[in-house]
Amino acid sequence: MPRNKIVYIIGFMGSGKSTAGRKLAQSLGWKFIDLDRKIEEFAGKTITDIFEQDGESHFRMIESEILQKVGSFTETIVSTGGGTPCHDDNMEYMLSTGLTVYLKMTPEQLARRLLESSGERPLIKNVPDEHLETFIEKMLTKREKWYGRASLIVDGMFVDSSLLNNLIIGKFELI
Repeated sequence: MPRNKIVYIIGFMGSGKSTAGRKLAQSLGWKFIDLDRKIEEFAGKTITDIFEQDGESHFRMIESEILQKVGSFTETIVSTGGGTPCHDDNMEYMLSTGLTVYLKMTPEQLARRLLESSGERPLIKNVPDEHLETFIEKMLTKREKWYGRASLIVDGMFVDSSLLNNLIIGKFELI
């Protein structure tokens, strides 16, 4: 059983982690942390700028450092970046300090959502629209070994805060 009353929302970019996390935090009366926003605050620049100016490895180093800090919090919902569970020992850390909820979606569903915001996402910024779904499928295949270890896997298309709230309370007896 995890030590802290902390829930990490994981999943591919565009799966709705931040939206679901905010709603869940509000429903439970807990704090909400968007890990990407915390990274931007710490670095003093956007995620895109970190990737372009400092590289992905520097971004991942900052990401792990910030994750370790927020992992000590309690009564907190953390929306992670899509790649957070897949680097360093982040998934192990999240599993040992809290509960992980994977918002699972198909490549087709994700591509539809991401087509509207691809310019804001460093990993797909240069992927042509017609190749986006294939790119997502390949990335999901690589990441599934981490995502699939989540404490709870829910359909990202049909998730809502009351469902998550009930699942978390019922399954893990947090409250």
